[in-house]
Amino acid sequence: MIDAKNVEGLAGIVAGQTAISTVGKEGVGLTYRGYSVEDLAREATFEEVAYLLIDGALPSRTQLEDYRHKLMSLRTLPDKLKTVLEQLPAGTHPMDVLRTGCSALGAFEPESAARGQVDIADRLLALFPSILLYWLHFQNNGARIDTASDAPGTAWHFLELLGGEAPSDLDERALDVALILYAEHEFNASTFTCRTIASTLADFYSAVTGGIGALRGPLHGGANESAMQLMQKFHTPDQAEQGLLEMLARKDLIMGFGHRVYKSSDPRSEVIKPWANKLAEAHADQCLMPVAERLEAVMRREKNIFPNLDFYSAPLFHFLDIPTSLFTPLFVIARITGWSAHIFEQRAHNRLIRPTAEYIGPPPRPFVPLAKR
Repeated sequence: MIDAKNVEGLAGIVAGQTAISTVGKEGVGLTYRGYSVEDLAREATFEEVAYLLIDGALPSRTQLEDYRHKLMSLRTLPDKLKTVLEQLPAGTHPMDVLRTGCSALGAFEPESAARGQVDIADRLLALFPSILLYWLHFQNNGARIDTASDAPGTAWHFLELLGGEAPSDLDERALDVALILYAEHEFNASTFTCRTIASTLADFYSAVTGGIGALRGPLHGGANESAMQLMQKFHTPDQAEQGLLEMLARKDLIMGFGHRVYKSSDPRSEVIKPWANKLAEAHADQCLMPVAERLEAVMRREKNIFPNLDFYSAPLFHFLDIPTSLFTPLFVIARITGWSAHIFEQRAHNRLIRPTAEYIGPPPRPFVPLAKR
């Protein structure tokens, strides 16, 4: 019998089987369907990775071209969904915008025999940037932007909708790599939420909406926002070191470092950091990256803790002029691919997910009627 006291948060518990990814396996690290994330980030595009996760194999050139065109055709928002988005207050967190948009789309375009799970996965992948940025522009300046686009990839589409013009090759590729790294990560909290909901035979939209809700929490999806806020507190590396030491002395929670599964390093961080440096050089940055690197050095020296993907993705997104409040929604835009793959897998070999708990409450006792209490 497993001692529940030693597995809080299900640490170390094998909760199922998957053929989608490996995380932290000795000698392997992170793979998507057998391909190392380092190779995918270096050689592939996000759309190739999305196809790999959703379809199960890398696409041929023709298949990739067809897939890109399919996604292009799915980027236009339904008018009824625009109306819903326009009703959301300006102060709404962008994660709540995506959660509401996904749920509403499920009412307007419900899952059916004619609209199956693969089509819904592709629709959400194509539409999440449109949902997010339509709402953002409407709330910022009342603009009802046209979300239709012939941008060849999701990164390009997002940056073009955000800034109103086509991105540079460097900016587009940097975001493309980030989306690849965020696409999938085995049984993390949001993915396991998707699988748990799918195991009840709920519809596809319900499972994804639950995943967005799980990712909304700062202990899962909000670390990149917190990392950015930490970096922006300081103007020099020395100031950053002193400030971090004070935070550590107070035992403050430092986001963007360490990982529940990786023990010595996060392979995704080693991929994203050079891209953050490339953008820093392009922007002639003399502050943000030096501060970030000093924070990393102090955490390694004082706590022997390494940065995770969220830490250096924060300055990368910042250099792309992406508002900090959109960092975690970008996580959703990438992770819908992994979530979809896991929903497919759960449905294909379904059994209701229902763990047991160790009871630690009072022993059986007689009920006392109200008159005698």
